Amino acid sequence: MKTNIMRWILPFAVLTLGGLGAWGINAVAADPKEKEPVDSRPVVEVESISALDHQVIINSYGEVKPYEQTNLSVQVSGEVTYWHPNFIPGGVIARGDVLMRVEKDNYEAALLQAEAELSRAQAALIEEQALAEVAADEARRFPSKKHTDLFLRKPQLMSAKAAVKSAEAGLKRAQRDLDNCEVVAPYDALVVSRSIGLGQFVSVGTPVAQVNNIEAAEVVIPIAGFDSAFLPERIEGIPATVTQSGLNGFTRQAVIDRDLGVVDTQTRMVNLVVRIDDPYGLESKQPALKFGAFVQVEFAGKTLSRIYKLPQDLVNNQTVWLLNDENKLEPRKVQVIREEGEYFYVNVGLNGNERIVTTVPEYPQKGMAVKVAGADSSDAKASKQTL
Repeated sequence: MKTNIMRWILPFAVLTLGGLGAWGINAVAADPKEKEPVDSRPVVEVESISALDHQVIINSYGEVKPYEQTNLSVQVSGEVTYWHPNFIPGGVIARGDVLMRVEKDNYEAALLQAEAELSRAQAALIEEQALAEVAADEARRFPSKKHTDLFLRKPQLMSAKAAVKSAEAGLKRAQRDLDNCEVVAPYDALVVSRSIGLGQFVSVGTPVAQVNNIEAAEVVIPIAGFDSAFLPERIEGIPATVTQSGLNGFTRQAVIDRDLGVVDTQTRMVNLVVRIDDPYGLESKQPALKFGAFVQVEFAGKTLSRIYKLPQDLVNNQTVWLLNDENKLEPRKVQVIREEGEYFYVNVGLNGNERIVTTVPEYPQKGMAVKVAGADSSDAKASKQTL
């Protein structure tokens, strides 16, 4: 009897317990308020862009070389009797300094002899002029007689005048030879080498020394093709900055002196010459920019009008990502006209006050809805309604 009762009661009990359990689960799972939808839009940062004018800065490198280099030689023969204390390799000499002197005795005697010859010729000319006046006076007293040029002493007078000119030329040569006994510095110079010594006999044309002009220096800098398009129409006189790197690096001011006027056949570059005054700082007391140093040269090129300056990592395959008024991504093709450092300069494809995406999502798509970092909640809700 009890078994039959259990058969009927047990199924009802199980059903009742199951219903109570389902009701409890639903009660626990039920949320009295409707859950907010999850905003799955990627977060991006944007910046408003505006056009600007940009001064192009052109950089190049080159070696410092002397503006002028001279191989000195003697123009007279004789024994070397003197040389300047600074007339040694590495010495600095000033314009007009006497670098060396050849024995003068023979040339001083030659000058005295030339002066004597000139005096003798001048005396002969005076004598001939007097004789010519006597002949002319006699010709005037006897006009009916035929008087030849020889009678009037015209050939003798011409010969005397020629002798004076010859003596004057000899005097000039003697004076020149005497002056050339001293080899004088043609400019402020650095002595590179010297090949004579005291007491040495030298002849005409003997090499004496090699000197470099230190009144000015030059740096020949190559200009690559992507920079040559931004060179100003006139480059002469443009200020430039010369920088020598290193532990004790420094800068010096210079100017663009000229264009060499040819395109290098190997590199296909044009070359400009930069001039630096007083490279060794003798007058200006600035750091010495020594010959042979490798330096960087920087100067201003053209000014670009109404362009946009963008970090390079924002431009991929000539494309940038913008955010439109609906907070959706929009790709835009641009034209990069110049690269400087970490930036690209764009002149086509952008407009003022547009918003460029500075943190692009990993897989950006055209029309992808995004959320702007820092936007307030009202803006976010309005943006979600447009999804």
